[in-house]
Amino acid sequence: MHLIALTGGIASGKSTVAQQWAKQGAAVVDADALAREVVEPGSPVLAEIAERFGSTVLSPDGSLNRAALGAFIFSDREAREALNRITHPAIGRLAQSHFDEAARVDPDAIVVYDIPLLVESAQSLERFALVVTVEAEPEVRVQRLVEHRGMTASEAERRVASQASSRERRAVADFVIDAGDSLADTRNRADAVWESIRSRLHGAL
Repeated sequence: MHLIALTGGIASGKSTVAQQWAKQGAAVVDADALAREVVEPGSPVLAEIAERFGSTVLSPDGSLNRAALGAFIFSDREAREALNRITHPAIGRLAQSHFDEAARVDPDAIVVYDIPLLVESAQSLERFALVVTVEAEPEVRVQRLVEHRGMTASEAERRVASQASSRERRAVADFVIDAGDSLADTRNRADAVWESIRSRLHGAL
């Protein structure tokens, strides 16, 4: 099993790359999906979040109120780091179970871990055969957040600014995919990098 890290900031185009690679046969594990799973109502992680940030981060039905939590973390680095300390270990354990299952099904699988906060989580990169970052200019990402997710410009700018910079992600990347242009261009670049990845790993496959 060959584990590839795929990272990129919010609205960078990373999900498009992950979807394209899934079509090419990659086993994709989505950290965002796992993050939602570990905070399901009644989970120990959600209880710890409520204890740290207060009951206002819970909806009446007991689920996580993401908007309320976002108000805490996107303007406060210390709060973001506190949340990460709560959630990242649980996400990591769940991710590992998915990696193990993919390896059991196909020992030669290329597993792509779609992990937006790779740099922010400060985890060891030695476990990854390769690291790929997807990027777009900050103004492009802000525009996408406004147009496709209904954020105000100021909210979108705060979200983008709260994450690692392209420079920080490039520093750990083996490949960089520019996803700032059209969807077709992004898919073509994703395909080209996928072929390079397969070529790089060919001796081990």
